[in-house]
Amino acid sequence: MLYDNLLVKFGDSNPNLIIAEADLPVNKGRIKGNKIAIRKNLSTKEKGCVLAEELGHYYTTVGNILEQSDSYNRKQELYARLWAYDKLIGLRGIIKAFEYGRKDILEIADFLDVTEEFLTDALDSYKNKYGISAEYGKYIVSFIPILDVKSTV
Repeated sequence: MLYDNLLVKFGDSNPNLIIAEADLPVNKGRIKGNKIAIRKNLSTKEKGCVLAEELGHYYTTVGNILEQSDSYNRKQELYARLWAYDKLIGLRGIIKAFEYGRKDILEIADFLDVTEEFLTDALDSYKNKYGISAEYGKYIVSFIPILDVKSTV
């Protein structure tokens, strides 16, 4: 499971980072300094996606960025999300899903062990980052009109 793998890879390997589940009333996840809290009553897939984003904040953002009317804080939020998308999905993950016959959003999300919402947000982010398509190895990943992967060979 993705969530358990993230806990092992990032929590166990970094003794300074504390990751715990908690009864969060509003947010699905929070980070303060070296402490990450994940809402207890989420599905395992949701916990994995939330933990990845909070880890993105841990590794990419500085200070309190809760005030999202500040453009600098919004940029830091985007950096954290892109970090999470790249760790859990990436162009490589999309291609691997296609190689295994996964073609639609639901199948790809299930293959990558992420939520459909997380995958859709990642694809929107990649479209903003790369434009309508991106090359990766011998593949071209098209984001418009729908997600598609083609071999260039």
